[in-house]
Amino acid sequence: MQVETSCKILYKDAPNPHAIRFELAVGDMVERSCKAPGQFVHIKCGPQRLLRRPISVCSCQSGPAGDDLLTVVFEVRGEGTAWLAQRREGDCLDVLGLLGNGFHMEPQGRYLLVGGGIGVPPMLGCAENAPSRCDAVLGFRDSSHALLLNEFSAHCGSVAVATEDGSLGERGFVTGPVEALLEKNRYDAVLCCGPRPMLKAVAGLAARLGLPCQVSLEERMACGVGACLGCAVPMADGSMKHVCKDGPIFNAGEVDWNG
Repeated sequence: MQVETSCKILYKDAPNPHAIRFELAVGDMVERSCKAPGQFVHIKCGPQRLLRRPISVCSCQSGPAGDDLLTVVFEVRGEGTAWLAQRREGDCLDVLGLLGNGFHMEPQGRYLLVGGGIGVPPMLGCAENAPSRCDAVLGFRDSSHALLLNEFSAHCGSVAVATEDGSLGERGFVTGPVEALLEKNRYDAVLCCGPRPMLKAVAGLAARLGLPCQVSLEERMACGVGACLGCAVPMADGSMKHVCKDGPIFNAGEVDWNG
């Protein structure tokens, strides 16, 4: 059940020059509405903006007596997130969550986690959910956009990095190291979050090897709970599903990648 909560910013920092990280005190939100890694929260960004901003959860944990904690990482992409980035430790945010569905992970499953850009933070929750049973491939524009590498290294068996300009890790896109790992190791599934072209490419690699792949889709949304139907995406069977309610996590085979 989603909960609207006034959440205090306990900690704020910048994991790279382009991103902001908040640790929030969220009452009993995690205990009441957490399903799996990959869900998101809908944050009100100032009194002048009617529409909230959806931000994927980086990690969360339930605590005693409603002392749940939740971490989000975001970049400034418009007026709403610009307002959000100006908030300080001790400020309170109006947060609706946790929303959507998360990645399906078996208790003893082994997973390849693939994140691109600001799609990297949501994959950390998957790594924390399956410590030492995941490998990660993380893609960034350049070294200045890299983030959370130490955190992934603490939970994953291996972490491969690709940057478009070659300033950190392998030069190019994530598809190179993803393909190498898929051919070398056995995984129960690939879990992926990032730009749509990256999702499509990784889904294609997994399909070629007959490996299940789950993807996190991103669409502009208004209500966040399936009422406005503004975040509809086409499925391979001709139907439409909604990122906020049916997703944001989908089986890659469900998605119409040409829609």
